[in-house]
Amino acid sequence: MSIYDTLLSIRKKKRTGFLVLLDPDRGTPSTLAKFAKTMELAGADGLLIGSSLMMSASFEKAVQAVKKAVSIPLIIFPNGSRMLSGSADAILFTSLISGRNPNLLIEEQVKAAPAIKSLGLEAISTGYILIESGNITSVSYLSNTVPIPRDKPEIVKAHALAAEYLGMKMIYLEAGSGAAEPVSAKTVSELKGYINLPIIVGGGITEPSHARRIARAGASFVVIGNALEGDNSIRLAELFAEAIHSNGRA
Repeated sequence: MSIYDTLLSIRKKKRTGFLVLLDPDRGTPSTLAKFAKTMELAGADGLLIGSSLMMSASFEKAVQAVKKAVSIPLIIFPNGSRMLSGSADAILFTSLISGRNPNLLIEEQVKAAPAIKSLGLEAISTGYILIESGNITSVSYLSNTVPIPRDKPEIVKAHALAAEYLGMKMIYLEAGSGAAEPVSAKTVSELKGYINLPIIVGGGITEPSHARRIARAGASFVVIGNALEGDNSIRLAELFAEAIHSNGRA
């Protein structure tokens, strides 16, 4: 079964899946692997690995260490064509469709495609949409793009529908790491009723209660990252898993 089909299976079984974002800039390969295993035990359905900047030179080692430690899907969430590893299960082949920077719309994808094919890495075509979060996040700064205003769900819907018509397989709504305001449940709900693609939502979700609202609004997957850093990570991850998975019992 492909990783994409595995994700669809998780969505079918649980209605909303719980994904944890691992940042290779925030730990050694061994500490990331230990953290990943903890997240799996706490109820995560899959892992994303990637960074907006990528300061570390140990990306491949990090992917290998994490993959060895867990049995749940490990998917690369890249910042460009160089963030590749054949040790991962798949890669979100993202196009930043909310922006007008040609480098992130198609140029990095062209550079990466031959290497992805050579590595035998499953590519999951994903329309990546940045939504204004109340502050300047790393991804909005580094991508040199303007996020969609958070009070304009109709613009989000138009971009996502274009992605669906272009044949993309998923939509990723991103407020950005450290966002002052995460993507609203209202935006997720309106988009859910407008397109047929699975919707991933991430960025700035720090409370299980908000994750629950996002799940019940129609998100297929909720991504939690920075909120899970710290000594209480396993208990908080368990609370996020319960909140997100409760959508299947709603």
